[in-house]
Amino acid sequence: MREYPYAFHVALDGNGLNGLEGRAGVCLFRYDPATGDHSYKATYFTGASGGHAPSVDPSRRIGFLGNTGQHLLFYDLATLEEVDRVSTLRFEVPDTTIKGSTHVVWLDDTQFVTAIGEHLWTFDVNRLTKAEVLAPHGLKVPHAMKQTASGRYIVYGGMDHPVRGEAREVGILDTLSGEVRTVTLPTTCWHVVCHPVLDVFYAISFRVHPADRTDYAHWGMAWLRQYAFEIDAEHGQVLRHWVADRDVPAHINSDVTISDTELIFCTGGSHTVVLVDLETMTRHRIIDEHPGSLETWAYPRQSLTTVGESLMRANLATNANLFAESFRVSRGSLIDGIYASQLSADQTLLFTANRGQNHISVYDYPSLELRDRIVMPELGEIDGSLSEWSDPRLGFHHSYLVSPEPQAGEH
Repeated sequence: MREYPYAFHVALDGNGLNGLEGRAGVCLFRYDPATGDHSYKATYFTGASGGHAPSVDPSRRIGFLGNTGQHLLFYDLATLEEVDRVSTLRFEVPDTTIKGSTHVVWLDDTQFVTAIGEHLWTFDVNRLTKAEVLAPHGLKVPHAMKQTASGRYIVYGGMDHPVRGEAREVGILDTLSGEVRTVTLPTTCWHVVCHPVLDVFYAISFRVHPADRTDYAHWGMAWLRQYAFEIDAEHGQVLRHWVADRDVPAHINSDVTISDTELIFCTGGSHTVVLVDLETMTRHRIIDEHPGSLETWAYPRQSLTTVGESLMRANLATNANLFAESFRVSRGSLIDGIYASQLSADQTLLFTANRGQNHISVYDYPSLELRDRIVMPELGEIDGSLSEWSDPRLGFHHSYLVSPEPQAGEH
């Protein structure tokens, strides 16, 4: 088999508007920047749902597909074949179906931490039916999880709860003392990333409006200003923050990554990658993959799905504001944007996966010049039972990049 230096694992949630209820799969995109050669494979796992965030163990032996369907699901890194699965309902039953083990933090080659129900749990891949409770996580719906540079703190974002309402909080677990700290913020923040060398992390605002003013199970994108908070993990204190007025296309973020100089996050609502200067937290640059309002009609099947499923989420008569603000956030587009973005270990390449346009792009970093763009196959080519009129999106979501370790003297 041909060897490629880079392996870009992207979770797949299928072709619906609400990925939390969709399919569960993985796309593996292999790439050689020296020649531009690439290969890809996509697979979906039956009996599972809500594919959300892939992760690879430190020894690079096994992949984990985080999902909202209450499964721990593992796959072979080369073939994408399923190697193990266990129901998390045997450990704890959540109070809402969106509360799943969407993200994990690997402690070593076999042990990892994830959220189940109201607690953080630790597992060993060799004994998946045996688990230990670490601590109550303290959030309404814990989401993205990362480990700080020293390894001492596990930090995690939180989602709004369908019944308990707006989150506006992130969590910090001190792995030495076992103490959990909840940090209250002005906005809900689903996603976080850690500083490369300090026990500091960044939480990015995820701002929505609930349907009928109260229903957070059926929300719409809010045309409000966006934030990035710099938080000291030891003390649970906000050190600095970046704020962008609502006209900056930085809405509904997904993957968050970081370089030595910039905080980097992609947006499913605004079709961009936003790069915030870490030295000042006042300047930013943008990669814009917006297709254009008129060009959206080049994607009629995707657009019709968006319109149809939006009407299923909320009553148009009583939620006109949700539809109007979502249309403003997307700048007139009826398809979604970039959900995956990862920086290579040597900080020379930035990989993105665009859910709405169903393509993967590779940018040179830090110049942000487009190096390659590959249009991926339609979902109907993988699932032969779909009609030719079906929405063709594979459903790109969060991602994980396996890249060569930097040589001495590199980043």
